[in-house]
Amino acid sequence: MKPKKLLKDLNLLDRFLFAEAMEDPDNLRILLEIILGREIVLKYQPQAEKERRNSPMYRFVRLDVFAEDMERTVYDTEVQKQNTRNLPKRSRFYQGVVDGKLLEPGEIDFNKLNDVYIITIAPFDIFGMDKYMYTFRMTCEEVPGLWLEDGAVRIFLNTHGKNPDEVSPELVELLNYIENSNEQTANGCKSQRIHELQERIEAIKSSEEVSVKYMQEWEERELEKRDARDEGHREGHLQGREEGIKALILDNLEENKNREQIIGKLVRRFSLSEEDAVKYCEKYAGMVVREEGD
Repeated sequence: MKPKKLLKDLNLLDRFLFAEAMEDPDNLRILLEIILGREIVLKYQPQAEKERRNSPMYRFVRLDVFAEDMERTVYDTEVQKQNTRNLPKRSRFYQGVVDGKLLEPGEIDFNKLNDVYIITIAPFDIFGMDKYMYTFRMTCEEVPGLWLEDGAVRIFLNTHGKNPDEVSPELVELLNYIENSNEQTANGCKSQRIHELQERIEAIKSSEEVSVKYMQEWEERELEKRDARDEGHREGHLQGREEGIKALILDNLEENKNREQIIGKLVRRFSLSEEDAVKYCEKYAGMVVREEGD
């Protein structure tokens, strides 16, 4: 069985190709510079699909691409193909997870927190106003123009925007290319940076090493899905069996069957040992006694 999409047919909206491409700092630099409209010099190698967990007791999150520039500004860049209708709050969660790792233990000066950009790229319009870009910073409701200046920015990009006059032509080309990452789309772009990006994407798609990695990741995810389905079936079967045992006991109690008769039926119908049948009988017969006592 093969993946529904071959590596050569993936677009940058596909998480695998996006992560693989944006581990190259030149690719991520091009992406961020076009989105933010300013020069960016990355400090470290970008980290793709980095797991972040504040505590084993709480939900973890896997960030698509995490990077920091020479000004200590942190960027978390995500692609999202499906509209899960929770992206605003999801971006808030991502920001909290990122913030929680930016200060050393014991640090008391919160002004040392890095500036953070949470960027989400999607092929749909979360807010329904036909914009290519929605940028959010915290402001004061009572005092127009008063910014919180907390260093946090959340940006939502919509590849299907309809306001090209309000953003740069290069951003429009980039968003179109992200959704259709192929030579034909790149050839229709005036941006030299997008042509550079296409050359690197083409090299990734033609790499035998990356192709093997793609197949391995796909197979691992399919196995995880199969194991989850099998576990669900097992749990459903066990739950159904438990309900059947309970129903038999309660029905026979209502018919005034004695303990030995009920145990015998459990052994025959559910292939239980006599010891297990006794335990079930005590468990559910005890429920009836307590309910009657109440």
